[in-house]
Amino acid sequence: MKTFTLPRFVSRLACSALFCLSAGLLSPVQAAPPVAAGFEALQAADGTDKPLEVSLWYPTEAAAQQVTLGPFTLDVARGGAVAGQGLPLIVISHGNGGSSLGHHDTAIALAQAGYVVAAVSHTGDNHADQSKEASVMDRPRHVSRVIDHVLTKWHGRDHIDPSRVGVFGFSSGAFTALTVVGGAFDLGRIAAHCQQHPDHYACQLIARRPAAAAALASAGVQTGRDARVRAAVVAAPALGFTFTQESLAAVSVPIQLWRAEDDAVLPQPFYAEAVRAALPGPLDYREVPKAGHFDFLAPCTPRFAGMAPPLCNSLPGFDRVAFHREFNAAVVSFFGTALRP
Repeated sequence: MKTFTLPRFVSRLACSALFCLSAGLLSPVQAAPPVAAGFEALQAADGTDKPLEVSLWYPTEAAAQQVTLGPFTLDVARGGAVAGQGLPLIVISHGNGGSSLGHHDTAIALAQAGYVVAAVSHTGDNHADQSKEASVMDRPRHVSRVIDHVLTKWHGRDHIDPSRVGVFGFSSGAFTALTVVGGAFDLGRIAAHCQQHPDHYACQLIARRPAAAAALASAGVQTGRDARVRAAVVAAPALGFTFTQESLAAVSVPIQLWRAEDDAVLPQPFYAEAVRAALPGPLDYREVPKAGHFDFLAPCTPRFAGMAPPLCNSLPGFDRVAFHREFNAAVVSFFGTALRP
C-alpha cells in the first residue's frame, strides 16, 4: 500500500477536460461532458420504517441556476432532463447527525462528470432527527434501499448502467460504506474500546444512549453487504476499530481511503489507520496534511458557518475550498477507473 500526500497525487490527477474525456473518466457513450448537474429530491421506501429522504444529482444539458436549500446554495438545474446513457450510480452516506446535502459539491462534481448521485438522509441519524444517533445497524440497509429505488423506480432509471454502482461515505457513512462492500463489523468491541477511551466521540455518544449501548453490545458480528456495489470511497471512517483483518477479508472491490492528518474527532490509530491495516489487497490511501475531520464536508457558506462553527472552522493555513477541488477530482478519477465498463 502506498501513502500519497496531497502535493503528489494532485499533480497526477490534474487534467484538462479534453484529457479526462480521452482517459474515459466520463461515461464512454457521451461525446462531451454535460454542462450542469441536475437536481431533485425524492423518497425511497424502507419497508415498515418511514421513507428515506434522498437528494439526487445527475448529468444534464439544462442550464444551472443558483438554488437555495436550507443553509446551502447549489448551482444546479433543478428538474432538468437527464443526459447520457449507461451512467454509473454513486450513493452517498453522510456522517452522524449529517445531511444529504453535506457533500453537495462532491455530488455536483460527480454529476458533471457523468454520474447519477443519490445522497440518503439516514432515518434517526440526521441533522433533524437524532433518535437513533447511537445506532449504525440500519445504515447499510438504507443504502441498499436507495439503490433499489433509483434502479427500479426513479424516472431516469433507464439512463443508468446497474452494473456500475459505487458508494461514498464520510465518518459514520464511511463505516457504512465498508459494510456495504462486505466488511463485517463487531460492535461488541465498542465496550472495551470505550473503557480505555471514554473521551472519544463515539464513546461519548453511546454514553448518552444506554439502551443503544446495550443493543450494540449484544449485536454480534454483522455485515450489510450489497453485491451490486463495485467500489467505495471511504473518508475518515468511524468505528474503524470494530473491523479486523478477518472481518474485512471479504472486501474485494477497489477502495479509496482518506484520513485527515489532524482529525481530533476520530484520533489515530483507532479509525482510518485501523481500517488501512486491516483491508486486504491494493489500497488507494490518501492522507491530507493539516486537515481536520470536518474538512471532508463541502466548504461552508457564511450562513452555514454562523449556524455550525465546529463544522466549518478549519485549522489555520488549511484552505478547504482548494482542497475540495483536489478531493473531488480524485474521487471522480477513482470511480472513473473502478467503475469502468
